[in-house]
Amino acid sequence: MHATGADLDWIEARVAGAGLGEVLDLGCGGGHVAYRLAKHAARVTACDLSPEMLAAVAQTGAERGLANIATVEARAERLPFAEASFDAVATRFSAHHWSDAGLGLREAARVLKPGAPLLAVDVVAPGTPLFDTHLQAVEVLRDPSHVRDYGAAEWLAMLDEAGLETRRLERHRLRMDFPVWIARMRTPETAAQAIRYLQDALPAEARRHFAVEADGSFTLDTIWIEAVKPDL
Repeated sequence: MHATGADLDWIEARVAGAGLGEVLDLGCGGGHVAYRLAKHAARVTACDLSPEMLAAVAQTGAERGLANIATVEARAERLPFAEASFDAVATRFSAHHWSDAGLGLREAARVLKPGAPLLAVDVVAPGTPLFDTHLQAVEVLRDPSHVRDYGAAEWLAMLDEAGLETRRLERHRLRMDFPVWIARMRTPETAAQAIRYLQDALPAEARRHFAVEADGSFTLDTIWIEAVKPDL
């Protein structure tokens, strides 16, 4: 899921042909956004909290001949970059791990140049409390580093507080293959069983919303956002 997807194509399409100089992949993880951005920018900074992930990004970038990718270890909430350093910032399936997503977005806005875009993709919390509670529970069982999948209204409020203008917001559905989903995080068997227990206990309307399948695979909601730092 992380290496491919329509959302990656969308991010790349938003920057293609823009002649970007410096861009930031914030919370880069495996670097899949950075590899796409590297085709359209003079330099890409892949930023993450995990030195292991950054080492993997540096190695893969070198193997792909992408000499314009640099790696920086930092928290989203405290970026070591000067104001107005980047022509674009992209973050994909990362914000739900940040300890303070609002502060992370304010930092992203700080390092963006006026008129530059922020492109964000993440899982979005459903508006129904039952669905929301289930989603957060299975996410943290699968990966204890999970903080929160935010709702669309929460995203809009955080972006507004960061001084960013939301230009585009799209909702999409994404199927998660359960065996792959838990294997990617090496989820312990006891936690995987707890997730299956919660799925089996869901009321019918929640099972329909998440399209829970016999093997535990399910479908969740994602949000794609394009926001812009206003020109001064």
